[in-house]
Amino acid sequence: MTSKQTYSVCFCWRRRFKLALAEAPSEIKTLFNEYSENELMTPSHLKRFLVDVQRQEKATEEDAQAIIDSFRHFHRRGAGLNLETFFKYLFSDDNPPLLPSHGVHHDMTLPLSHYFIYTGHNSYLTGNQLSSDCSDVPIINALKKGVRVIELDIWPNASKDSIDVLHGRTLTTPVELIRCLRSIKDHAFVASEYPVVITLEDHLTPDLQAKVAEMVTQTFGDILFTPNSESVKEFPSPESLKKRIIISTKPPKEYLEAKEKEKGDDSQHEKEKGDDSEHGKASGEDEAWGKEVPSLKGGTIEDYKDNNVDEDLNDEEEFDESDKSHHNEAPEYRHLIAIHAGKPKGGLVECLKVDPEKVRRLSLSEQQLEKAAINYGQQIVRFTQRNILRVYPKGTRIDSSNYNPLIGWMHGAQMVAFNMQGYGRSLWLMHGMFRANGGCGYVKKPNFLLETGPDDEVFNPKAKLPVKTTLKVTVYMGEGWYYDFKHTHFDQYSPPDFYTRVS
Repeated sequence: MTSKQTYSVCFCWRRRFKLALAEAPSEIKTLFNEYSENELMTPSHLKRFLVDVQRQEKATEEDAQAIIDSFRHFHRRGAGLNLETFFKYLFSDDNPPLLPSHGVHHDMTLPLSHYFIYTGHNSYLTGNQLSSDCSDVPIINALKKGVRVIELDIWPNASKDSIDVLHGRTLTTPVELIRCLRSIKDHAFVASEYPVVITLEDHLTPDLQAKVAEMVTQTFGDILFTPNSESVKEFPSPESLKKRIIISTKPPKEYLEAKEKEKGDDSQHEKEKGDDSEHGKASGEDEAWGKEVPSLKGGTIEDYKDNNVDEDLNDEEEFDESDKSHHNEAPEYRHLIAIHAGKPKGGLVECLKVDPEKVRRLSLSEQQLEKAAINYGQQIVRFTQRNILRVYPKGTRIDSSNYNPLIGWMHGAQMVAFNMQGYGRSLWLMHGMFRANGGCGYVKKPNFLLETGPDDEVFNPKAKLPVKTTLKVTVYMGEGWYYDFKHTHFDQYSPPDFYTRVS
């Protein structure tokens, strides 16, 4: 009996359409005939198909029988699958491209620097980079997808007595840091038991850094990983850090605090000194907290865009590793940092130098990476063999769009940070990449990015290499619209007309 769909027309008339049933292509018919007998695929036939064709070496007849049972309502003969049911099985969710049963199958005992890590950028934003709300909901959604690196920009709240998370110097509305931390704790290991890294973009004074240390310690307790020493020669492995939370940020910096000049009681001179002190206080706060942009004083997003804020959004603060004058820093905050980040002064060459005595994290924007890759491709690869490289979207992506992640991955960058609330091909590629290895959020880098040759040479991303494997994909059919949209989503009176162009 042919299936039909009925649509209402002008409230009292109805139109009925036959559903066009997809017929199995000749290749599928040939495959079915090879693994069936008397037009029936029994459990033993199906098991042989799973092993020979699907490469499911561990498949059993019990697995095959379970598949047949799950499609029993499509056919009357319970002993096996007919051609139509076999075709339905091939294109069903029961036959995914990456089998969940494979689970985590990469070696997880190597240092963190040996893995690509599922990384979010400005993980707290619900929409665009300038005016959307900040919330813990995007963080929860990212963790449920298996994202392992969450970024939080932390700033003083309005009264400067606690900490908010927001995209600084923008129109974004803040969310309390403690709320984000609690949500991370509750959802960190829902999708994966491997470690979650929290990268903090710190804009705090030492007293608030101490408060962050207290919040983090009390919230995460024993699952918080703290290193035994400030510098380590090698990162620990994901296996050794299962169900642990890791903090990564720059070492605390000495922040400037405004000092008011002493005021006299009565003289005009003392009054002028008082006026000057107010001006000095404002200047000091500008240096400590950053200048307030016009948009926060009642302007518009267009005003904001016209004030050269791309550099403010994009620049990572530099620090001088030789500067030991952090006498105002919060030691308990510094103790939390398991992955130290920052850019040494001296340009890109200095940034990419490998220190045999300690490892660290370096951040580059997508544009900085593209420029660096032109002349320093192999140095980047060598750096990422021991250290961690984080790549983040350029500041002009105010719509929370993303970039091509392949340039980062081909140079060994572990943390290619993406706006997970965005949309588009690049984000689909990111999600697809981390479906691998059981969806645990860690994918081991290929050996050629980790090895050195006999003369200590490393992989050259610019080298023209012979093609080893060519993947060909044949598209037989597409039924996604059938599941994603209601029958009347496009037209109240007729089924949708679709075509597919494959190039």
